Amino acid sequence: MGEARIARRGSSPRLWLAGGWLLLALFAAVFAPLIAPQDPLAQDLMLERLPPFWLDGAEPDYWLGTDSLGRDLLSRLIFGGRIAFIVAFAAATSACILGSALGLIAGYFGGWPDRIISRIVDVWMAFPPVLFAILLVAVLGTGLSSVILAIAIIDWTRFCRVIRAEAMSQARMDYVESARIAGYGRMGIMLREVLPNVLPSVVALLSLEMGIAVIVEAILSFVNLSISTDDPTWGSIIAEGRLSIHQAWWVLVFPLITLILTVLSFSQFGEALKARFDPVLR
Repeated sequence: MGEARIARRGSSPRLWLAGGWLLLALFAAVFAPLIAPQDPLAQDLMLERLPPFWLDGAEPDYWLGTDSLGRDLLSRLIFGGRIAFIVAFAAATSACILGSALGLIAGYFGGWPDRIISRIVDVWMAFPPVLFAILLVAVLGTGLSSVILAIAIIDWTRFCRVIRAEAMSQARMDYVESARIAGYGRMGIMLREVLPNVLPSVVALLSLEMGIAVIVEAILSFVNLSISTDDPTWGSIIAEGRLSIHQAWWVLVFPLITLILTVLSFSQFGEALKARFDPVLR
């Protein structure tokens, strides 16, 4: 019990720090047209590679500097967050719903449903995920919907495996047997008794998957396989910064920091939520 209380207390700083960054980034993404100081697509070669505000030669209206085409880096990062969060929420939620439903069925019912679902998962996971995502987007065509669909198609197996194991464990608990004795049907027990007890794992996985979705979208946009418009994405900004690292390091460093902080925050937020709401730790 003492270790559980320590775990709960220790999760609070992670929860607030990670949640604070995600809330700030989400707020900036939602209200990007109002917050961004400049037009993220506006080019001015007279302002190319301006440094951040604390370095010599900076311009006060361009806080994080500009890229090789004179575009404001801060505005591009803010607008790039819109794409990142759309992909994170849509792709992760789709993968969560599909994978959790199949994992819950396989783990609770067992038998032939478990055998069929488990074999599909084994075959699916034989493909390298990033290469599979690139292949799917190449087949489906570039675009936001293609990226979301590709990530959901690939990553549902992560939810399925973990929730299947959790459901199998919960199905052996005494409260499940008590529900059977009380006359509840198998579907009712699964939805009313087992599902609430695996939700902490679902929440943790969902938050982790959002971070993974952000990374995958950044990789796809890095190789120019994400959205087909000129809208900025974190991966495309990183690709631009890589080409001018010796002349304008800030174009590479700031999007990398933003990407890393967002991914780590999604991961820590999910783990902290699980530690706080998991029935085993309460």
